[in-house]
Amino acid sequence: MFLKYFALPLLIIAVAVIYWFVSYEPAGTAMLALFGVAMALMGWILVPTFNDVGPVAPVDEDWHERRGS
Repeated sequence: MFLKYFALPLLIIAVAVIYWFVSYEPAGTAMLALFGVAMALMGWILVPTFNDVGPVAPVDEDWHERRGS
């Protein structure tokens, strides 16, 4: 499961490392690396919640827009 969801962030970080050795350009390397870290962090936080269902509010039958008129 780890590799399934973290393959893209790891690939982006690998591209950042290769980009650094090819160009020695810090701004592009930093942007790529931070983007990869941000994607990994987002995946680490959000992947465990994929099957969760949040609370559902009860339906108010007396609400004016639920009435036919």
